[in-house]
Amino acid sequence: MNRFLQIFRIPDIRRKVIVVLGLLVAYRFLAAIPIPGVDALRLENYFNSNQLLGFLNFFSGGGLENLSVMMLGVGPYITATIIMQLFTLIFPKFKEMYYEDGARGRAKFNQYSRLLTVPLAVFQAYGFLTLLVSQGVIDRPDAWSMFTNVAAISAGSMIALWLGELITEQKIGNGVSLVILAGIVSRLPADIRLALLQYTPAKLPTYIGFVAVLLIVIFGVVYLNEGERKVPVAYARRVRGMKMYGGVSSYLPLKVNQAGMIPLIFAISVLLFPQFIAQVLTAFAPAAGAQVNEFVVRILNNQLFYGIIYFSLVFAFTYFYTSITFNPSEVAKNLQRGGGFIPGIRPGEMTEQYFAKTVNRVTFFGAIFLGLVAVLPIIVQSFTGVAVLTVSGTALLIVVAVALETMRQIDSQLTVREYEGIQ
Repeated sequence: MNRFLQIFRIPDIRRKVIVVLGLLVAYRFLAAIPIPGVDALRLENYFNSNQLLGFLNFFSGGGLENLSVMMLGVGPYITATIIMQLFTLIFPKFKEMYYEDGARGRAKFNQYSRLLTVPLAVFQAYGFLTLLVSQGVIDRPDAWSMFTNVAAISAGSMIALWLGELITEQKIGNGVSLVILAGIVSRLPADIRLALLQYTPAKLPTYIGFVAVLLIVIFGVVYLNEGERKVPVAYARRVRGMKMYGGVSSYLPLKVNQAGMIPLIFAISVLLFPQFIAQVLTAFAPAAGAQVNEFVVRILNNQLFYGIIYFSLVFAFTYFYTSITFNPSEVAKNLQRGGGFIPGIRPGEMTEQYFAKTVNRVTFFGAIFLGLVAVLPIIVQSFTGVAVLTVSGTALLIVVAVALETMRQIDSQLTVREYEGIQ
């Protein structure tokens, strides 16, 4: 508690917290401004019948549910970042820029991600509006109205990115993640109110069980996010001049969930892709496009099929993204260059094989848990039978990860000021 009060006692940190809260309030204000021609009732009914859009609403910071100018939120930037990271596997220039050029290379890499966000925002805005028109959620606008709506939504996405970067500059949390967190938290009062309105004494055991499951899931998500496999590392002694270096032991942490939320985003993108293909097909062959769209919707509305497909995609993409972010060959080479080695394992190829085997085994448990987190709403709803009592594992994963990261950054700033006070 004393640590928490220190945040408001130190003027610099207090100012940063106020700035971050002000930027989040500004974002929430913009997320409440809808685009023209929105029928709130039709929109609500469509959202209730399409569970994929509920996930996308997280990444818009809550702006998608009322078709606001912030309806895409930071989604296009997240997609651009994923594409740029995939480019590091295809193009050696991007790999060198991201991994070998240091802070300057990372800054250039992030700049390319921002530039790629613009066309992606335009494409996603047009595609999503076209999808809503075909489903009868909004009336078909004329060419000028479509252009202005796409421009407003794209501009809103870039404003969301700008606000996120302003928050990041305060160094008390990742701005993009905090924007997403604000959207999740903003929905809590309405969800709690709806749960209380549906409460009856006969449902008391169900509600108690739901709270118990919620606490267990929070514990599991924290455990998953913080879990790591510590690989022991020793450094050989080296003599330089009259001094001796090395001879110490340390460890290399391998996180259970190295992929974070990215597999969930990949999986949802794959699940949404057939619907967008159907919309493109409708422009050339309306009858065939309607049949494809109807088939896809029927498959995804089946809870069992949706759960199995979603779980399988998250499991596969967890391995895929981990292979991108963790390269056993590069880690083994860097360790050898620094004079380090794993006790009992020869440097070089043997160390690389050890890292690959260890990461695969650790990732297996992370992938299983991440897949269960993804389909958690389906599992809880099937047991409770109450639609409002659903635990979104994805939302919990985001909330826990963002809260822990923000706490670490604030704690590091408090620690620095404590050392400055000692000096």
